[in-house]
Amino acid sequence: MHFNKLIRIIKERRETLKVTQETLADLSGVGLRTLKHFESGKGNPTINTMQKIADVLGMEFTLEIKKIKP
Repeated sequence: MHFNKLIRIIKERRETLKVTQETLADLSGVGLRTLKHFESGKGNPTINTMQKIADVLGMEFTLEIKKIKP
């Protein structure tokens, strides 16, 4: 999944739930500046940060190992 698609999915979920960036930052323990940078495509969040955001939004963040083509 491309990073921009991930950003769009999380932002859409936040908006669907009518959660402000400020509230999401507060509930997730992620800094507001970090969240704003992430949603604008300028940030480079850690996996831990992504997990915190996903948890608050009722989402699951998973990582898959790609199958290597022979």
